[in-house]
Amino acid sequence: MGVCDGRVVIVTGAGRGIGRAHALAFAAEGAKVVVNDIGVSLAGEGGEATPAEEVVAEIRANGGEAVVDGNDVADFSTAGALVKTAIDTFGGLDVVVNNAGIVRDRMFVSTSEEEWDAVIRVHLRGHYAVANNACAYWRAQSKEGKTVDARIINTSSGAGLQGSVGQSAYSAAKAGIAALTLVQAAELGRYGITSNAIAPSARTRMTEEVFADMMAKPESGFDAMAAENISPLVVWLGSAESKDVTGRVFELEGGKISVADGWRKGPEVDKGDRWAPDEVGAAVHDLIAKGTPPQKVYGT
Repeated sequence: MGVCDGRVVIVTGAGRGIGRAHALAFAAEGAKVVVNDIGVSLAGEGGEATPAEEVVAEIRANGGEAVVDGNDVADFSTAGALVKTAIDTFGGLDVVVNNAGIVRDRMFVSTSEEEWDAVIRVHLRGHYAVANNACAYWRAQSKEGKTVDARIINTSSGAGLQGSVGQSAYSAAKAGIAALTLVQAAELGRYGITSNAIAPSARTRMTEEVFADMMAKPESGFDAMAAENISPLVVWLGSAESKDVTGRVFELEGGKISVADGWRKGPEVDKGDRWAPDEVGAAVHDLIAKGTPPQKVYGT
């Protein structure tokens, strides 16, 4: 018996890397998996079904159930078709794992409008489009009096939580995903839907060159940067056991699991009247001195 026996799961960007690891891990725990991937390059160019087909073939060879889906997650209508694939193929949908993404790394002043839009489209709009279509299905079920026990699992990043030099578009998208997760959790609980996010650190096409030393595979022992290390928590979050956990962002690396503390209200001063501009500086410096220093931006 697996922790996700019989549950129907969509994993986007599941042809390679962390998404592939998620798909295989869900299948190993009894889930029926829709393996979504359009097979594009790291920059979002080209497209082929082969990576997703290979994942599905591996799942089936191990006795599991899976189907390939090649829909564009960032197009609202085709994201709806992705959700329909799950429902038509397996009779329902229980879990959406938003994982698909691309990178166009540039310093902020060198980032073109096209590069900015491409990254925001796949990451942030892609998370919106798939989840929104899934939620329409789940809400309709709830309104019909059916029991809904659904999960949204989003993919943020340390870059989104702390910023990353050379990744302004990616960082902005991932920060938006973390905030989106909080809003989804607050709004969707009434329908039986939870929403959580992960900020993973692992060896993928996005990281193996940029952080080559950190991501290098060890000659022996535990491979802390293997993509497969990220999936156990994701699978558990997709299970019925996690129904009381929502609105959380988990940072994951190797065998480490931590819950991000997020933005919190810090030190405060109240004058009780309108401030004069020449009064503000001293007050701000005093507040900063009392507060907790922010974590460093990656790359600084």
